[in-house]
Amino acid sequence: MLASSTVENYLKAIYLGVGGLATGQRLLPMGHLAAALGVAPGTATTMVKTLAESGLVEYEPYTGVALTEAGEKLAALVLRRHRLIELFLVQVMGFAWDEVHDEAEQLEHAVSDRLIDRIDEMLGRPEVDPHGDPIPDSHGAVKPQNVQSLMTCPLNTPVTVTRVVDQDRLFLRFIESHHLKPGESIEVEARDAASDSVRVRGKDEERITIGTRAASKLLVQVGAAVLTILCLAGRAPAQTSTPGGSSPPFEIADNSFLVEEAFNQEAGIFQHIFNLRATRDREWEAAFTQEWPVFSQTHQFSYTLPYASAAGRSGIGDVLLNYRWQAVMEHGSVPAFSPRVSIVLPSGSARDGLGNGGAGWQVNLPFSKQARDVYFHWNAGFTHLPASEAATSEYSLFIPQIAGSAIWRVKPMFHLMLENIVEWDHWVDDGVKQRAATVTISPGFRWGWNSGDSQTIFGVALPVDFDDGESSMSVFGYFSYELPFVKQP
Repeated sequence: MLASSTVENYLKAIYLGVGGLATGQRLLPMGHLAAALGVAPGTATTMVKTLAESGLVEYEPYTGVALTEAGEKLAALVLRRHRLIELFLVQVMGFAWDEVHDEAEQLEHAVSDRLIDRIDEMLGRPEVDPHGDPIPDSHGAVKPQNVQSLMTCPLNTPVTVTRVVDQDRLFLRFIESHHLKPGESIEVEARDAASDSVRVRGKDEERITIGTRAASKLLVQVGAAVLTILCLAGRAPAQTSTPGGSSPPFEIADNSFLVEEAFNQEAGIFQHIFNLRATRDREWEAAFTQEWPVFSQTHQFSYTLPYASAAGRSGIGDVLLNYRWQAVMEHGSVPAFSPRVSIVLPSGSARDGLGNGGAGWQVNLPFSKQARDVYFHWNAGFTHLPASEAATSEYSLFIPQIAGSAIWRVKPMFHLMLENIVEWDHWVDDGVKQRAATVTISPGFRWGWNSGDSQTIFGVALPVDFDDGESSMSVFGYFSYELPFVKQP
């Protein structure tokens, strides 16, 4: 197919639309595409079918559309022309940054690649346009940006505005008038969920309160010193690829079995998780967990209800109340980081071996990083039981653990998994504290499907425990159902 201006506009709209999808989504809904182009849904569907026949897009009826490799490269080259033209108009022609978008929309289809390469060379091979949007190179590759929005960056920490993801002229003028353009140093002082607002301190101590919608369109970069501290907790392999880079985000996320992933639930989405682990001698333990975002993805509350059957006795175990903070979103070479703190309630019977008989607390530090079609997760944490009941006495027990896993995306909705855990168990035997390490290696797989706004995941694993020179195998089953609890726009 000849790349007409209409074809290029569709490919560019799909490229930008897919880039703005939430983690786990791959296809851009047709309604979103039609709205972005200002055409009727039927018109968009007819054009997308033609593009699919030409091998530029993948189209799934009633679901959405995504670019093929050829379509993505062509779309990136259109963006390259558009963004270099915008920068040229600002730096050389003296246009204002809020009036170049419409001019570039017209010129991007008329200029030759030769002219664009000369403009690129004249401007010094820039990496971003006047709004901070990354400029693809001559091969269509985009350099990842290590950025966060004002909704996710650290509070009371100097950050630099690097990108404004809205070309509306009135919005750009508002940004400029309040010194929030790319290159400005600012701090986010507070976020108020009740009023959907963010308070920012900028140039000359100027304070301004903006809505969360506007705040989500301002991307910032944490200062190098702060970023270094955040990275000290762990580094991903050098060959990593961020979601939104050359590798697409995982269609299944936050669905590990034994090793915690560093992703909170998105705003408006909650998740039900049920798992069951059974041994050969007919002992088993199950748990139900429900995860809820608290106003935004930054904060998440969940609870875990365990139930077990062992030694002829069964009943509820010690309930966990969990809070997890999305401290760092995955971007560039920086892994996602979501520390969790849990309260252990003494709801299980210590006499029947179903609980500890005393309250406690738990801390876990999970990190997650994508490397093409593999996701790596690593954890470190502990459980502290200051008044664990044994016989007629109470003991303080401390149980540290480390864990790691690799998840391979064989197909978009089918993943192979390998999880590993080392736990230094702590218990009391005849009034004497004992400690021993247990190593668990758990191969498994997970698969699922999307239905509208919901996602269903099933999984199976075969954990093998190595303890004191002996090994034992069990079977692990997993089920998750994720859906919105508010109507999605």
